Amino acid sequence: MYTTDNERELWILGLGERKERGTIICSYLAEAGYRARTASIEELAKGRPLGILIDLSPFSRNGWGMLLDLKISPATRDIPVLPFYLSDEGKVGGAFPVAGFFSLPIDTDYLSERLAVLGLTEEVEDYDLQALVISRKGEEKVAKALTGLGFEVVNAYMGKEALALATTGRPYLACCCLMLPDMSSFELLERLRLYPQTRNIPFFVMVKDLMKEGERKAVSRQIEHLVRKKELSRDEFLALFRRRS
Repeated sequence: MYTTDNERELWILGLGERKERGTIICSYLAEAGYRARTASIEELAKGRPLGILIDLSPFSRNGWGMLLDLKISPATRDIPVLPFYLSDEGKVGGAFPVAGFFSLPIDTDYLSERLAVLGLTEEVEDYDLQALVISRKGEEKVAKALTGLGFEVVNAYMGKEALALATTGRPYLACCCLMLPDMSSFELLERLRLYPQTRNIPFFVMVKDLMKEGERKAVSRQIEHLVRKKELSRDEFLALFRRRS
């Protein structure tokens, strides 16, 4: 997931004062050769981490607020972020390796820039590539930006519809609103990863630049429901990362 130089770290945010909850995940990352530590978002004023892991569980301390702050600010929105679920005891309940986040209303120039940086626009002139846009209301500005880049846009309005379109078609990438009428974007991501033909589709999550506290709690409950019977082993978690020598 990440490549590094020897001096830069992975930061773990959202633990609040209970930083001991990060002990297990830090030990996992250390075994893979990464420097990792718990941190606060205020430290970004003095340094920039290699990547950030944010706890979005109900036990988190303002994880959603930190995620929104990171992705709204031009100074930090390029930092890779891995959302994950940490239990009250610090066990890793789940991780959600999205390709990136975009804040809404969309910054079309930034959308174009990020897709180009990730190499996702290199072949649009040579092939008919589809972009799946998943939103209960449709995201006209997002669709227009993707069409302008050369993608054929296919719209889905619910998670089950998106899953059907993705598994029977050939979407090249997907942009999904955080919450859909029938499931969260993270649940849809988990379902897509069950199918060989869709498990590696670049999956971007679109988040509103303002989320009410009730919305944040609702999404956290959705994630809790998704992972409450799971616990990722060390090897399952580290499979998301490139092991360092």
